[in-house]
Amino acid sequence: MDKLSLSEILKVSGAETDFTGEIFFTGVTTDSRKIVEGSLFVALKGETFNGEDFANDALKKGAAAVLVSRSAKNISGVALKVDDTLTAYQQIAASWRSRFQIPVVAITGSSGKTTTKDLTAAVLRALGKVCKTTANFNNEIGVPMTLLELNETHAAAVVEIGMRGLHQIETLARYVKPTIGTVINVNETHIEILGSVENIARAKSELVEAIPTGGTVILNADNPYTLDMKKYAAPGVKVITCALDNSADLTAENITIDSSSTEFTLNYGGASYDFEIPIIGRHNVSNALAAIAAGLTVGLTIDEIKRGISTLATTKMRFEVIRRDGVTIVNDAYNASPASMRAAIRTVEEIYDSRKIAVLADMLELGNISQKAHREIGAELVEHNFDTLIVIGELGKFIADGARDAGLKNVFVEENHEAAAKKVLEVMREGDVILFKASHGMHLEKIIELI
Repeated sequence: MDKLSLSEILKVSGAETDFTGEIFFTGVTTDSRKIVEGSLFVALKGETFNGEDFANDALKKGAAAVLVSRSAKNISGVALKVDDTLTAYQQIAASWRSRFQIPVVAITGSSGKTTTKDLTAAVLRALGKVCKTTANFNNEIGVPMTLLELNETHAAAVVEIGMRGLHQIETLARYVKPTIGTVINVNETHIEILGSVENIARAKSELVEAIPTGGTVILNADNPYTLDMKKYAAPGVKVITCALDNSADLTAENITIDSSSTEFTLNYGGASYDFEIPIIGRHNVSNALAAIAAGLTVGLTIDEIKRGISTLATTKMRFEVIRRDGVTIVNDAYNASPASMRAAIRTVEEIYDSRKIAVLADMLELGNISQKAHREIGAELVEHNFDTLIVIGELGKFIADGARDAGLKNVFVEENHEAAAKKVLEVMREGDVILFKASHGMHLEKIIELI
C-alpha cells in the first residue's frame, strides 16, 4: 500500500508549507522519542507541554517534516503549519483509515472496554492479523494513533473509544468509521462530568448513531440503558443483543469459575455451545458474549471463535493473578467504578475459599454520589466475606467507614503507598488472597511493587 504523502496531508488538514516537493512518510508520531527515519512528527500541545519544543530535535533524529501551529518559529526543516495540530492529526488518521476496507469494531462502555477489546481482537484473529488499541489509549489522541497503525497486513481492527463528555464519541467515531459498534454497559463512571447516568447513556449512544446502514450494533440486554439504545440505530443497521440474565440473541448459562478460567454454555440460534475463556469472572462472560457476537457478525464459525478466544492476551492489571510466596495477589488496579469494584469483589469470593484481604482506594469522577458509592463498596466487602480492608486516599476513607458500619473489624486507613505496603506485609499470611483495585490515578500497582 502507498505510504502517507505530503500532498494528502496538505489536502485533508489544510496545512501550509514552503516546501514545494513531495514526501512519502514512513509513519506518524506525536512522540519525539519514537522518531523513525522519514516519519512525520506532530507537535501536540497540552496544559503542561508543547510538542513544538521538540520539533527541531525530531528533525535531527530523522523526521522528514514536522506538523506545527501557524505561530511556530525557527523550525530547522520542513514545517507543515496548521491552526490546530490535534485536529490535523485526527484528520490525517481519518484519511488513512479510509484506505482500508476491513471490519472495524468500535467499543465503548462505562466499564469493561479494554477487556472486551482484548476478547474481540482475540476472536477476530481467525480472520488474520488484528490492529487493536494499545492499553486503553481511547481518547482524542489515542484513537488516531491506533488508526495510523493500520497497514495492509491487517484483516480487522478493534478500537476502544472512551468518553469524557457529550459529542466526544460522535467526533471520534467520524474518524474511526466503524462497521460494528459495541456498547457494553452504562454506569456511574464519569457522573461528575455529565451529571447523571441518563446523560452518560446519551453520550454512549453516539456510537450506535455512528454505525452506517449495513453495519451492526451489539448491545448488552442486561443493562437497561444500553438495551434502550436500539432506538438510535439507523435503518438497515442490524442490532444484536447479549445477556446473562435476560432474553437476548446471545445468552450464557452454567457459568463456572475457577482460579484461571471461566466456563459457560453459549445459547445462540437455537443451539448451545460449551465455551471456556482464559480469564475469570461472571462479568467477563458478558464481555465475551459481545466479542462472540462480533465474530459471528463477520462470518466466523463457533469453532473459529473458540480458537480465537484461546489466544487471548489481556492488558496487564485487569484481574491479573500473581502467585508469590504462598499468597495470591489479584491485580485489578487498572481502573475502577462502583460496578467494576463490585464485580471484582464478588469474583474473588466466588473463586477463593481462603482468607481475603482488600487493598482499595478512590474511585474517581463520581461527583455527588461519591461518598455514598464508596460506603456501599465497604459494605459489599462484608457481604462477600472479606476479612481485612486496607485503604488509601481521601475517598478510600469512606470505603473504610462503610466496612466498619457493616461490621468489618480489620480495617486500616493508611496515608500513602508505602504505609499501605507495610500494613499488607504485616497482616498477610500464607494462603491469603489480596485484591488490589482503585481508579488508575491512585496507582495501587506501586503497593504491589513494594511488597
